[in-house]
Amino acid sequence: MKDLIINILTFFGNAIALLITSYLVASILPNNGFVVTNFTSAIIAMAIMTVIHILLGRILQFIFTIPTNLLSFVLLAVVFNMALFVLASNLTPGGGFRITSFPAAVIGLVIFLSISSIMTLLIHLVCSISIDHTSNG
Repeated sequence: MKDLIINILTFFGNAIALLITSYLVASILPNNGFVVTNFTSAIIAMAIMTVIHILLGRILQFIFTIPTNLLSFVLLAVVFNMALFVLASNLTPGGGFRITSFPAAVIGLVIFLSISSIMTLLIHLVCSISIDHTSNG
C-alpha cells in the first residue's frame, strides 16, 4: 500500500513538475518551444510518458547500453529521456503539451528532471515519516 501511495504521489508530483518546467522554459527561451497548457494536459502527458517508459524504456536502455561505458551510458540516458519527452509531446492530444524546438527540449528536460527528482525525494521522505509515525502511534 505504501508503494502505491508513493507511486500515485510521484505521478502527480511529476505532472506538477511538468507545469513548472513549462513556465521556467518560457522565461528562458523567447520563442517558448515547450508548452503545457494546463494541469489536465500535464496529467495526460505524464500518463503517456509512463506508458512509453513501461513498454519501451527498460528494453531500449538494456539493448543500447550493453556495450557502453559509464560516460556513454549517461549520454545515452539523456538522449533516450529526451526522445521519450518529445514522443510524449507528439502523442498528447489537443496540443496541451508541445515541444517545438531542440533547445526547449534540452532545457525542459534538465529542469523537469531536476524538479522531478527533488519532488520524488520529498514524497519518499514525507511518506516514510508519516507511515513510521502512524505505525508507532
